[in-house]
Amino acid sequence: KIHHHIITSRSMSMAAGVPWMLGMADTMWSSIAPLRVDFGMIGLVFGACAMAIFVWSYLDYNNIPTLKVDLTEQERTQGHLEQDLKLSKSGKHPKGEGIGESDGQVVCYDPATLDVLGKKRIHTKEEVEDKVRRCAKAQEAWAKTSFKKRRMLLKIIQKYVLEHQMEICNVSAKDSGKPMLDAAFGEILTTCEKIRWLLAEGEAALKPEPRSAGSMMFYKSARVEFHPLGVVAAIVPWNYPFHNILNPVTAAVFAGCGIVVKVSEYATWSSEYYERIIHAALDEVGASRDLVQVVHGFATTGQALVKAKEISKVVFVGSTGIGRKVLEAAAENLTPVVLELGGKDPVIVCDDANLSQLVPIALRATYQSCGQNCTGAERILVQEGIYQKFLDAVVPTVRGMRQGAPLAGLVDCGAMCMPRQAQNVQALVDDAVRKGAKVVVGGSLKTEISKGQGQFYPPTILTGVTREMRIWNEEVFGPVMCVERFATDDDAVNLVNSNPFGLGSAIFSGSKARAKAIASRLKTGASSINDFATTYLCQSLPFGGVKESGFDKFGGVEGLRGMCYTKAVCEDRLPFLVTTVPPELQYPIKPHSFRMVCGIVHFFYGVGLYSNLCGLCRLLKALVLPGGKPKRVPPSKRD
Repeated sequence: KIHHHIITSRSMSMAAGVPWMLGMADTMWSSIAPLRVDFGMIGLVFGACAMAIFVWSYLDYNNIPTLKVDLTEQERTQGHLEQDLKLSKSGKHPKGEGIGESDGQVVCYDPATLDVLGKKRIHTKEEVEDKVRRCAKAQEAWAKTSFKKRRMLLKIIQKYVLEHQMEICNVSAKDSGKPMLDAAFGEILTTCEKIRWLLAEGEAALKPEPRSAGSMMFYKSARVEFHPLGVVAAIVPWNYPFHNILNPVTAAVFAGCGIVVKVSEYATWSSEYYERIIHAALDEVGASRDLVQVVHGFATTGQALVKAKEISKVVFVGSTGIGRKVLEAAAENLTPVVLELGGKDPVIVCDDANLSQLVPIALRATYQSCGQNCTGAERILVQEGIYQKFLDAVVPTVRGMRQGAPLAGLVDCGAMCMPRQAQNVQALVDDAVRKGAKVVVGGSLKTEISKGQGQFYPPTILTGVTREMRIWNEEVFGPVMCVERFATDDDAVNLVNSNPFGLGSAIFSGSKARAKAIASRLKTGASSINDFATTYLCQSLPFGGVKESGFDKFGGVEGLRGMCYTKAVCEDRLPFLVTTVPPELQYPIKPHSFRMVCGIVHFFYGVGLYSNLCGLCRLLKALVLPGGKPKRVPPSKRD
């Protein structure tokens, strides 16, 4: 009864309060009614803002100068040139001239058709040194430019790249033998991302960086400043002719440096067009063309560049063997060197990985640009439980891949850029087969594909690769997928770390924690989780390897700052709080000077409050009880 009474009372109270609550709500609504939201008006405002942003963006884009770069007839022609003049299979010019340094020129040719594209004179040692000197003079003025001007230079280049992707890729395909799609990925996409990162974050990376001043210097302000090194030398390979030039050039000029690029003798023809783009952009911002220069030649040209006295740093991308020679040449002037050398990048496929996701990625990682990638997938390590499933998934696709002259039709794989590289790949495959490996697809050198003769090696799959085979330890740099088994995660880690190279790696697993745990144990310069080589497209990250893959970094904050020398700066935080040497520490020293310094050190660097107080006591004791006069040292014992 009592319970019923309470419920009834509460119900009656609530019922009595309903009219009051409704009245209150009506009063509140009346007070805010004039403030009711007009969604139509909001839509109008947002639309106006969006239109204003669009108009501003349009005007900003059109404010960027548009370059006009003249192309030669060969550069302008879409597709292969189908020249009557072709290089012979022995690497000789039809008129009997070789392409070696002794001929005084570089014979440029299309590796897919052997069409001779032209001859370029080799720069002599004296010419290289003169270019470096002129670059150094131009850099002195460029180092004083604002970041606003440097950003404009990069925007001009980026605008040209976006509007002339076809021309850039067409020239690259002729000179390096890659399909247009591969050129779009490796030449355009990566270069645009590089420029985007420099525009968005480059200035912040080079601004003075505040640092802590420490305990005793609490009244000081400390910072690190980044100043342009001067003239940087870059020796770059042939696999991505456009990106390999623009990558170091954009970083160097944004940091305030000048740069001289020595291109590969196998990418000389395309470099002239790419250099004209850069020079046209320099003209638009009123900078000297001497700021960025390209030199052509062989080993002697590269050596002259590395040994030039005005060179402040060398960036080398290439083989481990040549990297050692560059390092040796640079030692003469103690010039610092960045070495990005070979790689045997592994793809680790765990038994819980998503095959439908990773198989297309593994194929692209292996056969992109016919396997001629610094971070190409050279080893596919597949856990035993899904080993056969992986093979069943990749074999049909590789068997069906089309190969041929990339500009003559739709192909998946193009040509090998370097002469004799196809034969080198065949030698590695033959050695592996002799020692027990099995060729599942390809594995046989082709000398004739499509029309004409070119430098081709077919997409290949090898299984059963073991440590005693050359292909286990040597970089293939060709379209060969080596599929290897592993039992446990520890086995996979050991297989990777036993290799002399350590550039990049990729780990695929359904468990991100498992993939990250494996990645943390790999001795490589980069790891991509459930993807491949994404670390390179993240241009905020540094790029470089360990062990025989080289040292130091280019790319990212570290690479951009690497174009500068660092200066440590310390100054007074407040004008009235400055360093003075107390009388007890001035010359001539006092008997208690040493004890006083000990007390100061103990006070500032004590381990906890108690220790600090002990130090203060030592300091006060040294000041209050300074002790007697110092003993005189006889003249005979003075040093």
